[in-house]
Amino acid sequence: MKVPDHYLPVMAAIEAGKHVYCEWPLGRDTDEAARMLAAAERQGVRHAVGLQGQESPAINYAKDLIADGYVGRVLSATMIACAPNWGATIDRAYQADRANGANLLTITGGHTVDALCHCLGEFQELTAFVVSQRDRIPLEGTGEIVTKTSPDQLVVNGIVGDGAVVSFQVRGGIRRGTEFLFEVHGEEGDLQLTATSRASMQRQELNLKGARGDSSALADLTIPGKYRWVPEGVQPDSRYNVAQLYVRLGESIRDGKPVSPGFDAAVTRHRLLDAIVRASDTGMKQLMQPEHSG
Repeated sequence: MKVPDHYLPVMAAIEAGKHVYCEWPLGRDTDEAARMLAAAERQGVRHAVGLQGQESPAINYAKDLIADGYVGRVLSATMIACAPNWGATIDRAYQADRANGANLLTITGGHTVDALCHCLGEFQELTAFVVSQRDRIPLEGTGEIVTKTSPDQLVVNGIVGDGAVVSFQVRGGIRRGTEFLFEVHGEEGDLQLTATSRASMQRQELNLKGARGDSSALADLTIPGKYRWVPEGVQPDSRYNVAQLYVRLGESIRDGKPVSPGFDAAVTRHRLLDAIVRASDTGMKQLMQPEHSG
């Protein structure tokens, strides 16, 4: 289902008292997402959002290694992602309109920056460039020229967590070279996450490497089985992390406890994207304040 079409069926399901899973982005904008969150909390239903990178075995193992001190105090991190469909042509006309909320910033940017914050903590301050390098673009297949208001390049620099310096970039149009890279450097060690395919970060298995102390080179780290909740045989492709999230949603329904990530996480991420846009539009650093749901 397209992002502009999320709001009505989600709200209808909530009003009918149904538990809801909705893919990311939750809404076209923060206002829609906040209204869906408020409705779900009012009805007391379980709600999950498809930020399935949070269910990636490699990402969760890296998150725990960082929390357990594998790298010591985190000093810096770099994340690079690619969005090859945001190049010289576009395959979905509705994504060219920024108002529809389905573009490089919200989809690729939202998924990947969520993984960064999941591992390292929320942004305390940031600067950003949200750039559209083409204002008109041909549609794949037909060649029809459409107006494009959506961004096709994203760069964010900032401070996260307890003071780590981070650099985050989504490169539109790149079909060769590095698909995904997340490197974390600390006082005592380093971690590296890389892609195994050219799919988006959240839609694939990731390689995890690390080194600490006197080690001079990164080495493969085996991900413990406790980070995998789906049955053996589920293919490590687009289905895997979504299946992991379905398991979490099922547990929350049975136990009557909130899901993570839920609609509250979606609202937090929508608000971060708003701050990134403000930083780009004004050319000014954004100081982040704690957000409250609702």
